[in-house]
This record gives sequence, structure tokens and C-alpha cells, in this order.
Amino acid sequence: MSTPTFALHAHPDRDSLGAAAARSAAQTLRAAIAERGAARMIAAAAPSQQDVYRALVQEPGLDWSAVTVLHMDDYLDLDPGAPQRFAAWLRVHLVDHVRPGRFLAMRTELGAEAAAAEYEAYLDEGPIDLVCLGIGVNGHIAFNDPPDARFDDPSRVRAVALDEASRIQQVDDECFDTLDDVPTHALTLTIPTLLSGSHLVCAVPGERKAAAVRALVDEQVDESWPCTVLRRHPHCEVHVDRDAASLLPVSATLSLSSAAVPAS
Repeated sequence: MSTPTFALHAHPDRDSLGAAAARSAAQTLRAAIAERGAARMIAAAAPSQQDVYRALVQEPGLDWSAVTVLHMDDYLDLDPGAPQRFAAWLRVHLVDHVRPGRFLAMRTELGAEAAAAEYEAYLDEGPIDLVCLGIGVNGHIAFNDPPDARFDDPSRVRAVALDEASRIQQVDDECFDTLDDVPTHALTLTIPTLLSGSHLVCAVPGERKAAAVRALVDEQVDESWPCTVLRRHPHCEVHVDRDAASLLPVSATLSLSSAAVPAS
């Protein structure tokens, strides 16, 4: 049996990154629809994913009426109508453009326990064909922040306290005006839940993510850099732009494109 690998693709800019990631994601959705008549995807809600979704909504021949869209995290203790809610962000950048058959928003206004139970029921309705995700500046995936991220988390959905680096990132991404405005707690899908997806398409643009990309490639698979667990998934591809690859020794020539990186 061959050693599992994940594919790391470097692109010259965000547009080409988004187009490549969207093509791969669309192919997975089409294949699931052809096989089962339906597809289910988990979608990250973050500015880093805008280029992917902008290209994904333009993909031809994709029957969105057969697609169920879930998302991976949302804030607790934030007004349901707040534009910073991740469900609201996904509506603006993906859902309202493609009108999927179902969009299952996290109703965190129910409270952490009830919202988690409801979302676990949604997850249990069928397999996850596709996960579109990013990586945080501290290496988080969804809101599984170090040092509390768990590769063996027994829960599918969990309430978490947000690491300060994650909260600062929300200000740097211009989602909130000040750090005090950023909620301190959220509901997130756990790492085992994310890894349960058949195909992971990870988009990581920008210089602020360069340290996390370097860790993804160079660090041991360890919960101090949660993103390193992606190397254990049998069908994960990571798309980076030139800026995000800037701390990798081969970034100048972009020779990482289509490279397979050994899993640990």
C-alpha cells in the first residue's frame, strides 16, 4: 500500500489559486451527484475563500439544487442578524449566488448545547463529499485553535474559547473594527468531523498565512499546529499563492505546483 500524500499546489496569485481550487471542488460535487443524485459539502466562511467561491459559482454543469451546503463554525453570543455571522457571510459570497438545494446554518442563538445537537443531526444525514477550508494564522482549521485542538476529539461539534490570534485575525481581515468587538466563543466542527470529508480542498492565500504554510510542510504532525493533520488525510489538496508560499524554499519558482508531499 502506498504512503498517503496530500497535494500542495502553488499559484502565482489569488485568482489562479481560486480558479484551480474551484475546478477541483466542482469536479467532486459533480461526481457525487452523478453517483448518488446528491452531494454534501462543508464550506468555510472567511475572506481567504472569496476567490474560490467567486470561481465556484461560475463553474458550468453543476446542479446546485442537488447540493446541501453546511458550514464549519460560527460565533456564540452574536446577534443572529449580525453581518459578521459566518452563515450570513456564506449567503453573500456563495449561497445566494447558487441557491443550493439546502443550506444548513448553525443556529448558535439556540445556545451552544442545543445548536451543537442540531448540527450533529444534520451531519448524520449523510456523507460529506467535499470540505472547502482554509488555515488560520495560528494553524487552526475551523475554530480548532492551538493549544486546545484535538486530533482525537470525541465530539463532532464543540463550543470553544477563541485563541487571541484567531480573534486578531478577524480584525486584520476587516470583519470587526476592534478586538473588543470580536466574540470570545464559537461553535465549531471538530477536527475528526472535518477529516471525515471524502475530499478536502484547502485554499490559503496571503503573506500572513506564510508561517502556517511552512508549518504545514515542515513541522511534525502535532496539535500545536492543527493544520498539520491535513497530511494524514488520503485526499487533501492545499492551494497557496506566491505570498503564502514565501517561507518555503521553492516558492520563487513555484515548483511545488502539483507536488505530492509525504504524509506523517
